Amino acid sequence: MMGAISRVLIANRGEIAVRIIKACKALGVESVLTVSDADRESMAARLADRVVCIGPPRPQESYLKADTIVAAARGTASQAIHPGYGFLAEHPELSRLCAEHEVTFIGPPEHCLREMGNKLLARRMVASYGIPVIPGSEKVRHIEEALDVAGKIGYPILLKAAAGGGGRGIKIVTKPAELQTTFETAAAEARAAFADDALYMEKYIPLARHIEVQVLGDSHGNVTHLGERDCSVQRRYQKVIEESPAPSLPERLREEIRTAAVTIAQNIGYQSAGTVEFILDKDTEKFYFLEMNTRVQVEHPVTEMVTGVDIVQEQIRIAAGEPLSFKQSEVVLTGHAIECRLTAEAPERDFAPSPGRLAKWAVPKGTGIRIDTHCYQGYAVPPYYDSLLAKVITFGKDRSQAVDRMKYALSNIVVKGVDTVVPFLLFVLVQPEFVKGGVHTKWLEGLLEHSYDKKQGPGARGRGPGRKQ
Repeated sequence: MMGAISRVLIANRGEIAVRIIKACKALGVESVLTVSDADRESMAARLADRVVCIGPPRPQESYLKADTIVAAARGTASQAIHPGYGFLAEHPELSRLCAEHEVTFIGPPEHCLREMGNKLLARRMVASYGIPVIPGSEKVRHIEEALDVAGKIGYPILLKAAAGGGGRGIKIVTKPAELQTTFETAAAEARAAFADDALYMEKYIPLARHIEVQVLGDSHGNVTHLGERDCSVQRRYQKVIEESPAPSLPERLREEIRTAAVTIAQNIGYQSAGTVEFILDKDTEKFYFLEMNTRVQVEHPVTEMVTGVDIVQEQIRIAAGEPLSFKQSEVVLTGHAIECRLTAEAPERDFAPSPGRLAKWAVPKGTGIRIDTHCYQGYAVPPYYDSLLAKVITFGKDRSQAVDRMKYALSNIVVKGVDTVVPFLLFVLVQPEFVKGGVHTKWLEGLLEHSYDKKQGPGARGRGPGRKQ
């Protein structure tokens, strides 16, 4: 069926590489996996039809070398490259090289990567479509400019890296006396992370929810949404728990946010899977465009669970020139799904990474439980990459059942050899505010500060379960 694409090179690792391999197999497409020296014995390497080593463990010498990846695709006669998420997934350079060497990039057109990757340009474009954006500024490079802009916007404000993403380079300033020191710190972080110290400023919304909409577009002009996800349970701007649909959201507002996402995708000529992210002010119930992620998201499984749509397969079909396999009218969200990110981190050591060999690894099975992972017993978790071990996804007829199944799933995961966040996740799931639904993006950090003893674990203050991993 996939005449234009019969072999895909996967330029990624970990659980997303396994996920893409499974999608390829379902479509009858061969998979070629790129690996660093550290990933030769990975689960993905065991599952792929072919494996190509592209360099040493350090990402800068392997997974982040676009020219090497394209050369690997050409050398293996792969017609397409799937970048997954992270690494080069949103880098226009990989898309450009693919076009130059007649390799299909399984992602959006290069102009979408450039336009949405430029946070300030994206803000201007989205505003021109009539979608609200958070009050803010253009680039500011000097403290004098920052003071002037902050005075006009009003405190508190956010300083954000103009070239950034992933939560890096973001700082909150609550009063003028804090601005200079915070400005210098944010610029330094932006320079280190993105080789660009330019910042921009936005009005800070203290009680905000993070709502994002999954969109899919094809080369035939079709754009659909697959509902929204709530990703407000965050720590240091990194998502911890995601769910779909968003709880405690008025239906009128839900439809307005979904429509805004589709409007943006249509106007930029979007193709492939993408996510439009919004900030929702809990006090005013006004929403604002935050950014667009031009790739598959870590949390895409919760959307798959409530819609029945295989998002990665759709990506591959779209890249092959096929139209979407469904119409908007055929998208029906059923039940509720939740995803917890299971990482090898030690909460009692300020969530420090915990690489090591998995002396024991066992995950539960059961109705409404899905585990996306690249781990197996005996696997050595390398220190070179992010600490994600698995995504634990549960589905229920309603949110309460999905949460209960998540608690069961997490309680029955067995991991030995590394520290994990399982006890912490179980602690979060029983908090009254989470059970009610609709928490804000700073809620988890407040919980950590006031209710969770990071040195002794969740049981230290008599709240929530605790278990040595």
